[in-house]
Amino acid sequence: MKKLILWLLCSLALVSGAQASSEGPAWDKFPKERVTDVTALQNGAKIFVNYCLNCHAAAYMRYNRLRDIGLTEDQIKKNLVFTGVKVGDTMKVAVDPKEAKEWFGAVPPDLTVIARSRADASKGSGADYLYTYLRSYYRDDTKATGWNNLAFPSVAMPHVLWELQGQQRAVFAEEKDAHDPAKTSHVFKGFEPITKGTLGAEEYNSAVADLVAFLQWMGEPVQGERVRLGVWVILFLLIFTVIAWRLNAAFWKDVK
Repeated sequence: MKKLILWLLCSLALVSGAQASSEGPAWDKFPKERVTDVTALQNGAKIFVNYCLNCHAAAYMRYNRLRDIGLTEDQIKKNLVFTGVKVGDTMKVAVDPKEAKEWFGAVPPDLTVIARSRADASKGSGADYLYTYLRSYYRDDTKATGWNNLAFPSVAMPHVLWELQGQQRAVFAEEKDAHDPAKTSHVFKGFEPITKGTLGAEEYNSAVADLVAFLQWMGEPVQGERVRLGVWVILFLLIFTVIAWRLNAAFWKDVK
């Protein structure tokens, strides 16, 4: 009975998360070429370790797997491991889950496959969602954290990258419904800057793209190898098909 209740609660959480992610504006397109850019992936790993790994684990990814994006074990140890763990260990956090639930209202989710889990057929890939989400935070004094998010309204997570981006407010306007003049809609008009961050707007967008590229790579580190292998397999099947077709014609040519 306890297992059934737990399963139902998890299902409800996943459904509510999916609904939250489908609200808000259309998702911006993530620059896909970043996933194959080693420099972008390395910068994304640095941002992830410095800003995300404090609360969010990546428990299915080992530090030494970062050798696949061109980092040496010594570079990983000196620049990306801060808690005394070994390079062969998984990316876990020191935060106790019970304390995290008390502080944030819910345990911060594991981010190993977050880019794959957030895909929406009607809006785009999980990378598109994350790229939009991390650029859609705005100040909202009505929320406990002081932050809100256009892509995920009433999100519990504060804006951890605000020092890089700066602070902005969302501008909304009340507009009459085109089909029913008696009704009005709360329409988002854009963002207004409040304070500047350490990065300019383009620099921040580029940093977010690098971070999202790393999150997508982390969900399937062998994606590039799988695609390359798939091309060779298709070429082999095409060549084999031609050979089989000619052999078949030669074998049956004398059969009336």
